[in-house]
Amino acid sequence: MTASGHIDTFARDNLPPRGQWPEFRFDLPELRYPERLNCVTKFLDRWVASGEGARPCLISLTETLTYAELSERVNRIANVLTKDLGVVPGNRVLLRSANNPMMVAACLAAIKAGAVVVATMPLLRAKELSYPIAKGRIALALCDSRLTDEMDKARAVSPDLKRIVTWGDGKNDGLETLMQQPGYEHFSACDTAADDVCLIGFTSGTTGEPKGTMHFHRDMLAICDSYAKHVLRAQPSDRFIGSPPLAFTFGLGGLVLFPLRIGASTVLLERTTPDDMLGAIAKFGATICFTAPTAYRAMIAKLGEYDIKSLRKCVSAGESLPKATFEAWHKATGLKILDGIGATEMLHIFIGSPEEEVRAGSTGRVVPGYEAIVIDDEGREMPPGIAGRLAVRGPTGCRYLADTRQFNYVQSGWNVTGDTYVMDRDRYFWYQARSDDMIISSGYNIAGPEVESALLTHAAVAECGVVGAPDEERGQIVKAYIILRAGLTGDDALTKELQEHVKATVAPYKYPRAIEYVAELPKTQTGKLQRFELRKKAVATARGPNS
Repeated sequence: MTASGHIDTFARDNLPPRGQWPEFRFDLPELRYPERLNCVTKFLDRWVASGEGARPCLISLTETLTYAELSERVNRIANVLTKDLGVVPGNRVLLRSANNPMMVAACLAAIKAGAVVVATMPLLRAKELSYPIAKGRIALALCDSRLTDEMDKARAVSPDLKRIVTWGDGKNDGLETLMQQPGYEHFSACDTAADDVCLIGFTSGTTGEPKGTMHFHRDMLAICDSYAKHVLRAQPSDRFIGSPPLAFTFGLGGLVLFPLRIGASTVLLERTTPDDMLGAIAKFGATICFTAPTAYRAMIAKLGEYDIKSLRKCVSAGESLPKATFEAWHKATGLKILDGIGATEMLHIFIGSPEEEVRAGSTGRVVPGYEAIVIDDEGREMPPGIAGRLAVRGPTGCRYLADTRQFNYVQSGWNVTGDTYVMDRDRYFWYQARSDDMIISSGYNIAGPEVESALLTHAAVAECGVVGAPDEERGQIVKAYIILRAGLTGDDALTKELQEHVKATVAPYKYPRAIEYVAELPKTQTGKLQRFELRKKAVATARGPNS
């Protein structure tokens, strides 16, 4: 590793030992970056310096920013961070907002100042916010004023968090007020190393404890110069749009990094219902869409109400893309959905094919710059046609923040993703199933054990097990199998009460849409819950007795 530009060395100090890292590959010439690099200069400053600052950059329902205007906003926030809030290179800064221009500006400003961004989703509750705050030793949060309730609750139980600075409320000590100080329109990017950490993305985690995935400045460019360049093949004239939160790396890449890398523009939506998405595509002439299969399915029924002829590329990730959804969307729009698999650990998509190579039902071929194989439980490569665990390596890879689970994800230099795949003789990869306890519903990753923990805080619940159940609309739904305490009976009223209890404890999208009351749960001889038995039961119930 090169000399760090960080004064606060927490991130580098808490990287896994080098012997536990995956093997990184930089086979493509465009993936070989200089040792000194602040990625914001490549996403933003270069366009202003080359005289293209007047190009549209960020578009929302309330404002549009050119590259020059975004650059000034980023510089002003970076000055606030360093001069008013005492941020030094290497400090972690938590961000809390929906998808909007201020969220993007705050993210880029923190990175430009040499800080490490930890973005969080708007729906998270205080309990979920307090975990990354503690794990990342985060002292400062920048928060949309509409989302301060849970942020304040998290601060009350998070001794590390010293200050929350809000925007959108006009306070004298608020972010917008601080930004207006004279001279703040200019800021020189921190002299960081290409392998300095600039982003920690927290996973949902299969044990209820998220894992912090650490990404370098060079990683932010690598996903653009591999997947975006060789598979997506967007143009500067494109307008991106999508539904994933910027706190998901799928959203960060697809809605911010990919367009800014090529000087394109992006449409940012805080609400992304089918009507919101289709209406914005029509209104702004969006050309490239990033969303989950669930959203494509939901939009099909409403296509006749909107003119979306501007749309020319559609990308899907976050859950398996059913062949039926691919075919229905293609029939309705003439567009082939570009399926892909990525991971928070890998930052973005590493398997996915361009339009001319797409095969319905397949995730696609490996993205240029990456390698992927299918392995057995002992790590041996499997021949075509045999199911096994997916393993990948390339210019990005897993480095967990101070976490022994690094051994589970990185084996013999490969990132082992937790997905079961088959590779055919043409080296197309075909998704089979998740090989862990993660539930993927409407593109959201939901950890079953976390929902179990929320249910168990209710006085009526004695024991429970939570798994994903097949669902035509959402891919999967969260289903809970519950043993009630003695003397209680499960009915519709109690089901509603338990669902509302979970919504109030964790992010609302994690609540169990189905609850089944049972007398016992399948367990091992040592008393451990056998979730795979519950998954089998959920599948059988979904199919019905005559399937």
